[in-house]
Amino acid sequence: MDRLTDRQTVDGKYYQAARRRSLAERLVIRARSEIYSDFMRICGPSPADAILDVGVSDVVGESPNLLERMYPHRERITALGLGSAEAFQAEFPEVQYRQVKPNSPLPFPDRSFAIATSNAVLEHVGSVDNQRRFVAELMRVASQVFITVPHRFFPVEHHTAIPLLHYSDSSFAAACRLFGKAEWAEQRNLILMSRDRLRRLWPEKNAVTIGFTGIRLGPFSSNLYAHWRRAAER
Repeated sequence: MDRLTDRQTVDGKYYQAARRRSLAERLVIRARSEIYSDFMRICGPSPADAILDVGVSDVVGESPNLLERMYPHRERITALGLGSAEAFQAEFPEVQYRQVKPNSPLPFPDRSFAIATSNAVLEHVGSVDNQRRFVAELMRVASQVFITVPHRFFPVEHHTAIPLLHYSDSSFAAACRLFGKAEWAEQRNLILMSRDRLRRLWPEKNAVTIGFTGIRLGPFSSNLYAHWRRAAER
């Protein structure tokens, strides 16, 4: 099996379980449409607001980069990604794109943006310490932060399509080994996220709102969101 770093695109590995035109891809599109609706409802961006989207995908299709695909004021979006993203830039020429190095400080001054957002990235930054730095950087450069992650208690794990066995780290590791997907059990590739894990990443836990988004199944919903607003602007 290829290592995760040997794919043609930086982000192609994240869509192994959601092939184009598959049922899985349709579910991803539905979930991300709901995430976009929650982003608009909760953050309430105005046409003039500058938005930072951290971790856009260099995979072009119907399911990746839903903010760029749906937001009506693309010229107000600055997108960051790990790859050179020629296909992304061709697809969304109005969006300002910048390539960045993983786990590096964001290349912007404090409070450069009205909103910083990130979808399905936080679980891939390699360690809990990196996750905390990721959250802190978004808080530094923006007045609002809206982060979403896959929810580990959704019945099917998002990256591997393994059902039910991902509810604990040990059973997930065993299932990944059994199905030839051992790389996904490594923390450097994936940290399965729960509400408690997501809340613990914020320096002021009472200042962040954690909720369900995506495909709504109560406590088994497909995704989680975390929303923070700078205290002086509440």
